Amino acid sequence: MTTTAPRQAAAAPPPPPAGPSAGRRLRALLLRQWRRLTAMRTAIVLLFLLALAAVPGSLLPQRSLSQNNVRQYLADHPDLGPWLDRLYLFDVFSSPWFAAVYLLLFISLIGCVVPRALEHARALRTPPPPAPRNLLRLPDSTELRVPAAPAAALDVVEEELRVRRYRVERREGVRGPELSAEKGHLKETGNLVFHLSLLALLLALAGGKLWGYEGSILVTEGQGFCNSFQQYDTYSAGPLVDSGDLSPLCVDLEQFTAEYEENLTAASFTADIRYGEPSAEGRPTTIGVNDPLRLDGDRVYVTGHGFTPCFTVEVPGGTSFEEVCAPFLPSDQQTLASEGALKLPDIPGREEQLALRGFFAPTGSMQGGLLTSVDPRPLAPQVALQAFSGYLGLDSGLPQSVYSLDASQIERGRLTEVGSANLAVGETMDLPDGTRITFSGVKEFAAMQLSHDPGQVWVLAAAITLLAGLLGMLLLRRERVFARADPGAGDGGTVLSLASLTRGGGESGSRFALLTDDLRTALASAAPARTASDPEVPPRD
Repeated sequence: MTTTAPRQAAAAPPPPPAGPSAGRRLRALLLRQWRRLTAMRTAIVLLFLLALAAVPGSLLPQRSLSQNNVRQYLADHPDLGPWLDRLYLFDVFSSPWFAAVYLLLFISLIGCVVPRALEHARALRTPPPPAPRNLLRLPDSTELRVPAAPAAALDVVEEELRVRRYRVERREGVRGPELSAEKGHLKETGNLVFHLSLLALLLALAGGKLWGYEGSILVTEGQGFCNSFQQYDTYSAGPLVDSGDLSPLCVDLEQFTAEYEENLTAASFTADIRYGEPSAEGRPTTIGVNDPLRLDGDRVYVTGHGFTPCFTVEVPGGTSFEEVCAPFLPSDQQTLASEGALKLPDIPGREEQLALRGFFAPTGSMQGGLLTSVDPRPLAPQVALQAFSGYLGLDSGLPQSVYSLDASQIERGRLTEVGSANLAVGETMDLPDGTRITFSGVKEFAAMQLSHDPGQVWVLAAAITLLAGLLGMLLLRRERVFARADPGAGDGGTVLSLASLTRGGGESGSRFALLTDDLRTALASAAPARTASDPEVPPRD
């Protein structure tokens, strides 16, 4: 009787290898995204997107430059304008999508250029690479048979290359003594300077936005303003700017002069101003549209102009207000026909408030019973006035424009029209309660903008170095030359193999041919005269 051993239970299969943990997968994902973001291809795409995003800023009016032009565009395009405003197309350079592209480009350039700069610094200290095994397979190559020892032939080649500012490295290779030389590291340096300058340019622009500010204001002749956020009509300031950081500067407008061509297009705008600190006597100067006042970090520009009609208001009882003026905003840039309002909330002797809404024509003409302007020059100033009496709502706490009346007050009947007239200079409109309004004259105003940008000098320096780096990147060549000296076949001479590699800068064949001719001449002058039995190996290109 035979017995059999009990069957052992089958061994359990080994557990499957554990996959990477969630943390490793997350790190791998972040690393892949970081490499994509810092790739040069991504930086080029982001730079293109930044340029594309800036296009609406040059085609559409921007609030930071002219609030009036934005209001006019919204009035001319009531359907399209609000949608463009929702997309920040009137505030392109302060929009969140422009800032996102700008920030991504900044990060991409840092992650791309800084490692390349470190690698380039190491390459500058690294000797040229050894010569390839078969030099004659390179695009530009040849062989020379010279009646000199290998070391002597390489000495001549080394001297000639050093004269041409090559870095030369001599080695003892497997196939004999050889030489490697290179130059043109400035091409890569120019490439890095270009990208680092672009990075510095973005950094300077960002610094100017963080520590910069600008304010716009309409200044009538004989008036002025000081650098204060409380005085500006509109202003914008960087997040790191405080009201105490503003420079102490005051500007007074003495006279504004506008000159026109025969076809009534503007030829020049000039403003005679005085400027200085609040407690000092102002210094006179003249500024224009393309000729701003330049101070230490501050610029005062003239961005536009218009007219300020002035009135004399006489109320019953003998109270008189003379030279009450209000700027009217141009509604037609070609003829400077303008619209505006004058608000008189506190008039002694009157219980109700008074307001004037008007249309001003520098050169007035009646067409179809309506006043219009035919010339931007103040040749025949006229104004079409509407007088309103009632409650202006200035103390309601709700903001309203100083250049127009609150339409809701008129709709509710809290402001009622009490008179209207077309007036030339010197003419008077009488209201039912005995109030007399006289159009006493007109002055000109200048739309002025004060800008403070601490990054302007850095932007200029970065732009200059960017251009220098671009020229170096485009005009310089990266060249390598290899030479190997093999002893001749029993004749005591040397077979000198030469080859060259060139990157950038156009054709390399002619440059290699010139180098070969110079080396042939130098080798011939350094060695004894050749005999007819020393044939030269024809070049192989």
